[in-house]
Amino acid sequence: MQMSCEARLRELIDEHLDLGREPSWDTETGQAGVSSLDAVAFKKILEKEFGITIPPECFSTLRKLVEFIDSKAG
Repeated sequence: MQMSCEARLRELIDEHLDLGREPSWDTETGQAGVSSLDAVAFKKILEKEFGITIPPECFSTLRKLVEFIDSKAG
């Protein structure tokens, strides 16, 4: 069974970002405690993982990111 985008994203967050807490899906990325350097590196990991290019405006919150990735899946 294929893992949902949100579940896979949660795994990748746990692997690559040291948030120290449950991710907030509606908090702006910059306010979530993720440095801009980590955000850029994480964006590259996601683009490779999902085989898509993620525009910056879709990376503002995790919810927008999930919606964008889901819209490109299929």
